[in-house]
Amino acid sequence: MPVQPLKRANATSDQFPTALLDSLSEAIVVVDARGLIHYANLSAEQFFGVGRTRLVGHPLDEFVPEDTPLFSLLEQVLSTGGAVAENGVTLASPRIGNRFCALRLSPIVDSDGLVAVSLVEQTIARNIDRQMSHRSAARSVSALAAMLAHEVKNPLSGIRGAAQLLEQSVPDSERELTSLICEETDRIVALVDRMEAFADGRPIDRSPINIHQVLNHVLRISQNGFGKGVRFVETYDPSLPDVHGDRDQLIQVFLNLVKNACEAPGDGEREIELSTAYRHGLRLAVPGQQAKVNLPLVVSVRDNGRGVSDEIRAHLFDAFVTNKPTGTGLGLALVAKIINDHGGAIEFDSEPGRTTFRVMLPLQLQISRPAQ
Repeated sequence: MPVQPLKRANATSDQFPTALLDSLSEAIVVVDARGLIHYANLSAEQFFGVGRTRLVGHPLDEFVPEDTPLFSLLEQVLSTGGAVAENGVTLASPRIGNRFCALRLSPIVDSDGLVAVSLVEQTIARNIDRQMSHRSAARSVSALAAMLAHEVKNPLSGIRGAAQLLEQSVPDSERELTSLICEETDRIVALVDRMEAFADGRPIDRSPINIHQVLNHVLRISQNGFGKGVRFVETYDPSLPDVHGDRDQLIQVFLNLVKNACEAPGDGEREIELSTAYRHGLRLAVPGQQAKVNLPLVVSVRDNGRGVSDEIRAHLFDAFVTNKPTGTGLGLALVAKIINDHGGAIEFDSEPGRTTFRVMLPLQLQISRPAQ
């Protein structure tokens, strides 16, 4: 049975400058000695995935496991009356998933035992730090693709042509070998063609894009192809503004992510959730620009497969890294390149039964032009 809100909860809420606290990017909740929540800001709603009316008046342990350091820190604040802070705390529960956070707890003066709890998610920041390695990997693959197109693709055309000429003069018993040569050269050319996408250095043809139209297009393709039999769940924020990007490239990104989710090993009924959200306060430095770019638009692709293996987790976005028997390992590398070209970022978290890829995109990216 849910705990009823305390009578002083409304009065306490009135003490806080709500508009100011709602503008903060970190999640803020105010709790008492029993762990009851008296106040939650807008970022706390996003952090816990429920509205503040569902948070206020309920115990914090409904949303955060009791065995996390958060509650021992709360006891410390209540016993000493001083503020405490701890970085690198993992909060994990079915409701919020795995969150790698920094915690700040401070007593509220003259409030009869109320404590302000700040939760700053560090998972995104930690994974965004890897974006530079993604960019380096993309540049390396771009150079390799350009070299392959010039040094390998042209000779392959000659080999295939020679095999076709031989096929006309050899006995029927040996034509199987010439056909094999043609098939294998075609297979290598197809691989080089895929890699040539990395060498495309042309500027992105940007325009305002409704991200939900992109996702609906991806969903139709998936449901009529590789995603047959998969249960798709759509959780969209209909109020999102447009993305400034290339529609075809964004379709390629989410088609790759959804296809990987559909093909991820798993047990039982397959379920994939596509969701969109607006997240305040997420900024990333983009090469060539002095100011950091806001990345408030978040598109998530979640599946219920077995998760990403520890062996490839740290190199998942590198080229030629894959756990598929027939995979080339170029899909996620291309995804990382396209998102990087859009000035965005991609990160993931994974555990058995729940893997989520999050693409963070700018609403408007101003491209700096050289002086004439």
